[in-house]
Amino acid sequence: MSLLLTNGTYIHPETLEFTTSHILIEEGVNGKISFLNDIPLNNKYAIIDCTGKYITQSFVCGHHHVYSALSRGMGASKKNPENFNEILEYIWWTLDKCLDAEMIEASALYTAMACVKNGVTFVIDHHASPNAITGSLEIIAKAFERVGASHLLCYEISDRDGLDKAEEGLNETAEYLKSHQGLVGLHASFTISDDTLRKAVELAKQTNTGIHIHVAEAESDQVHCVEKYGMRVIDRLQNFGALESGKTILGHCLHLSENEKNIISNSPSWIVQNTESNLNNRVGYFNAEGLGENIMMGTDGMHSDMLRSSKAAFFVGQNFDTIGYDSVYKRFRNADKYLQNNGFTGHGSNNLVVLDYDTPTPFNTSNFYGHFVFGLDSNHVQHVISNGHLVVENRKILTVDEEKILFGARIQAERLWAKMKK
Repeated sequence: MSLLLTNGTYIHPETLEFTTSHILIEEGVNGKISFLNDIPLNNKYAIIDCTGKYITQSFVCGHHHVYSALSRGMGASKKNPENFNEILEYIWWTLDKCLDAEMIEASALYTAMACVKNGVTFVIDHHASPNAITGSLEIIAKAFERVGASHLLCYEISDRDGLDKAEEGLNETAEYLKSHQGLVGLHASFTISDDTLRKAVELAKQTNTGIHIHVAEAESDQVHCVEKYGMRVIDRLQNFGALESGKTILGHCLHLSENEKNIISNSPSWIVQNTESNLNNRVGYFNAEGLGENIMMGTDGMHSDMLRSSKAAFFVGQNFDTIGYDSVYKRFRNADKYLQNNGFTGHGSNNLVVLDYDTPTPFNTSNFYGHFVFGLDSNHVQHVISNGHLVVENRKILTVDEEKILFGARIQAERLWAKMKK
């Protein structure tokens, strides 16, 4: 049944024009929205009264990690990490090797629920589970679809657990891309051999998609590349043709030379910044200077709240980045542009959030940016519509049993933590 939002104020996601109207929402991936002057005199629509509410297009997470969902509150690692590489080795690579199908499903269901409750209806995810690779992307896809979130998934191909695991990651990717939109995932330059990198880029070209890879998240990525290959990371990726697609996503991009920035800015590829993760790992600060306009935002698995990520990027960026009120919103919305430019489906105009924003000051086009930075947050998300379907109503998920999924996730978390201690 089509939805009708009555008496709400629609904020255009690009022009920021405010329009008070009734909005008719079509169902489906290709569904549209229509603005009506009068409420139709029939009962074939499900009606939501949005008087005093603000409506705008829902949000996109440009870089997430489903596999980290069950890490919250887990015990200390066997060794206290002293640098970023040890954070990976003793925390994340210990965790991801313990994941099995049940844990992956629980992680994906929770992540999807957290996303939609925060107004995020499309997730670009970068997954890793070295001992449960085959079928993992399909598990995540089905979990997201149960909740009502669209997705662009990839598996994090890497040589770090052996060439057989890298090959299995390539095969999982190839199989998944036969029936789904997605990307070819790679971990980072320092865990990928030339042979694996070549195969991944070839697969991306064969399937008309892009690469999704962490780039220069820590200085150690560059040090390894120079010592082993005699060049910096972006030069290596360029030599293998990884930057030729407008679908390619480069995560982090903190430690780049001026030449590398120039290469990226003259390529069609996209950068995704993850401010809070960078702070947590103490690897550095993102600065957009010289990187061009193709910059979007992600959470790197820290959480599922893109409004929170945007605020972090803005405030941290006051000391370290060339970011302002308009550019933080542009980066927030650039994931929309990335999806649209590349023909990915699942984030059309019928993906909406209804915001119960109780501002004590005037709110309009001219001062939107100030409200975006200092006012709007995920607590204001009241209703969420994904591909024309109401998935969150009055802050409650309609598509799945949230309590049951949380209960199941806690069971899987305990299993995961026990395995990690062995």
